[in-house]
Amino acid sequence: MLTIIFENNDFIVIDKPPNIGFHNEEDTGGIFSILKKQMNTNSLYPVHRLDKVTSGVLVFAKNSDTAAEFGNLFNTKQLEKFYLAISNNKPTKKQGTIKGDMIRSRRSSWKLTKTTSSPAVTQFFSYSMNNGLRLFLIRLLTGKTHQIRVALKSISAPICGDPIYSSNSSNYDRTYLHSYLLKFTLKNKHYEFKSVPDSGNLFLSEDFADTLSNIDDISEIRWPKYTFPIKNAPLK
Repeated sequence: MLTIIFENNDFIVIDKPPNIGFHNEEDTGGIFSILKKQMNTNSLYPVHRLDKVTSGVLVFAKNSDTAAEFGNLFNTKQLEKFYLAISNNKPTKKQGTIKGDMIRSRRSSWKLTKTTSSPAVTQFFSYSMNNGLRLFLIRLLTGKTHQIRVALKSISAPICGDPIYSSNSSNYDRTYLHSYLLKFTLKNKHYEFKSVPDSGNLFLSEDFADTLSNIDDISEIRWPKYTFPIKNAPLK
């Protein structure tokens, strides 16, 4: 049974478990079909997605009009998305903005390039934990496939347990990436949904809880400024 964080006539917010894909895979049900079955409805519309390995806050619209409104929020960067991740490597920088185009690499992986024609933009702060671990609080400004996983890999801090981007994934019981908080305004009403991860030895540790509790309220954090270039702007 999936945990429902919030539900009204327009949308539903769930707490997605890790290691469940979005769509069905062979004999395994995907999160989309599982939720439709649980709610006994076919009237659900995906508004964003999470990787199979990622847990946390996930939203579905209940009608096409609301789905279109969510689409506009995403396209105009009016929906704020925050994630948590843990790495056992020291990053090349402790905070900042990671940006670049993403292109296909080997097999199922992607890589970040130095070009910025349609960049993935990721902002983060990192915090020291015990045993050489580091907690990342991440703000997504775009929504590309594997974006956070590739971004942290690019600063030498792949996520613990990541089967694609980390060389020691077998040492961990899950991929330590979690959709932590969504903030948006829909139909003139402000919403904020948060999920603290409840699976994985590292996420359940006192060290993680203590580190997370010492992080300032997200609304008080001064994130780096980033302005997206205006598309089709005249050349100067």
